[in-house]
Amino acid sequence: MSLSTHALSVGYQRDVPVLHGLDLDFSRGQVTAILGANGCGKSTLFMTLLGILKPRSGEVRWQGTPLAYGKQALRELRQRVSMVFQDPDQQIFYTDVASDIAFSLRNLGMEESLIASRTEQALALVDGNALKSMPVQYLSHGQKKRVAIAGALVLEADMLLLDEPTAGLDPAGRRQMMALIKRISESGRRVVVSSHDIDFIYEVCDYLYVLSQGRLLAEGGRREVFLNPAMLEQAGLVQPWLVRLHTELGYPLYESEQAFFAAASPAHYPHASKQKEAV
Repeated sequence: MSLSTHALSVGYQRDVPVLHGLDLDFSRGQVTAILGANGCGKSTLFMTLLGILKPRSGEVRWQGTPLAYGKQALRELRQRVSMVFQDPDQQIFYTDVASDIAFSLRNLGMEESLIASRTEQALALVDGNALKSMPVQYLSHGQKKRVAIAGALVLEADMLLLDEPTAGLDPAGRRQMMALIKRISESGRRVVVSSHDIDFIYEVCDYLYVLSQGRLLAEGGRREVFLNPAMLEQAGLVQPWLVRLHTELGYPLYESEQAFFAAASPAHYPHASKQKEAV
């Protein structure tokens, strides 16, 4: 299972390209980030990967073969590669959760017993069993995002594209989304995340592509990318706070907030506990 681009350029108008000569391979990481400031071309790239937009030059490759744009070929691609939009209301159409998640399977003519089983599995993966019978209008923004992801997962796609998954989420919803992406990746699926949420990307992604004005500025693992402040500044980005603790204050480079606070516990720093007692 592989999705990649070769010399990909895309433009909405003949002489105004949005993406310029991108060579990307989404099999290099289990959770890959498309990172960049607003307007760098992240959403355009996702729509091109799904065949919604056609390149002006270069190509998208699925399973090593250039993407075909016939109806059947695109239908097959979108059963294997699913996208969840930034705004979940763009892809939730039914008034109840279970019917919405089951929609794509019914559209494919699957048996109801299989639909019910797949729906249960998808809801369990997003920790959404309690939402199954709820009317959609009563869901929070974060709950709607989980339902939209379940609607993509129900197809048992090999790859999930998430466009700005933390947009509009409160801190609790953001933590839930982080845990959800980790569960999805641990289930064997690849995930591609488009975002400018630096701290979120740092914790969930293991390979990164940095875009600036539609061009590939850098790529690599988290350390390669986030320990390059000059490049990040050029892209209109900043280092994650955990990386700044390392580069500016000399702390070890922790890979997650959990690891940082575990290391900062009284067991590691007894004097911190004494100072707290004194207060």
